[in-house]
Amino acid sequence: MNKIFGRGAQPGGLLNENQNSPWGSGGGSGGGDGSEGPPNPWGQPPRKRRPGAAGAANPLDELFRKGRDRFGGHFPGSDGKPYWLYGLGIVVLLWIVFTSLHVIGSQERGVITRFGKYAGTLQPGMGLTFPAPIDRVQKVDVAAIRPLPIGSTGPNDDNLILTGDENIVDMAYQVRWNIKDPERFLFRLRDPEKMIGEVAQSAMRETIAKVSLNDAIGSGRAEIEQRTTERMQQVLDSYGAGVAIQGVSIKQSDPPDQVNDAFKAVSAAQQDAQSSINNARAYALQTAAQAQGAAAAFDKVYAQYKLAPEVTRRRMYYDTMEQVLSKVDKTIVEAPGVTPYLPLPEVRSRAQGTVQ
Repeated sequence: MNKIFGRGAQPGGLLNENQNSPWGSGGGSGGGDGSEGPPNPWGQPPRKRRPGAAGAANPLDELFRKGRDRFGGHFPGSDGKPYWLYGLGIVVLLWIVFTSLHVIGSQERGVITRFGKYAGTLQPGMGLTFPAPIDRVQKVDVAAIRPLPIGSTGPNDDNLILTGDENIVDMAYQVRWNIKDPERFLFRLRDPEKMIGEVAQSAMRETIAKVSLNDAIGSGRAEIEQRTTERMQQVLDSYGAGVAIQGVSIKQSDPPDQVNDAFKAVSAAQQDAQSSINNARAYALQTAAQAQGAAAAFDKVYAQYKLAPEVTRRRMYYDTMEQVLSKVDKTIVEAPGVTPYLPLPEVRSRAQGTVQ
């Protein structure tokens, strides 16, 4: 017993002595070490492979495997790096994409500034730049016509302009302009509309100072608009404003309100005088035409008179008597034995009765 259970028991004493045991060797692994012997009755039976085991296609395992491959063989956070680093990387990537790619419309130009300094202009289409804040792109519409009204339809001292004949006219007009050079427009002018308004007022005063009041409030408006447009373009080009003046339209051109009624009365009188002058000219033309016609007719009669004086004289006498007698009352007295020039029916019958 001591040999089996006591202190002097050798390692594997009982199991070593019972090598021929029906339960196999003392390894207890059911022949797992490759030694020969009977099979272990308590060993695990061989397991059947399930459909999802290795060697079978599992969609979920395939999805995890592809995701792991995309992240370099491991998922975010599995290599010790925090998740927010990957989120920050995605944000930075999106920031670079959205601030480097620019879509410029057909009527636009993209002005590029690199660290605040002009670096180029993007034409219509897709454009690439350095990401912000290195490059910034400002889109400018170069085709839109921008109206700028100057003055008003009411009394305003700023609209009073002195004409060349020392009269005062109250004017209100509109300037139409657009951008032709985005770089100069953005970096040469601090307040474009204010600058254009001041140049327009200066050019209009210069133009009105060379014309009369009648031209300013009458038929000379078209010429004033054209000359003002040309003068404005010259001044703005000298400033390098990058602006194109499309035109100037005069909306109001009247005398000041204090003398507007008197000017209206004068204008009405001038129109009446002009109407009388036109009527007189028309009468003169008509009379001259009639006189020329009469002279031409007299020349023709004179030419016939030279050919046959007696016949022409008698014809002229008859024509004159016809014109004179056709306008007065006439009394015809028949002398006895005189046959009337016209054989009237009564006279003819009377003559026939006398002959019988």
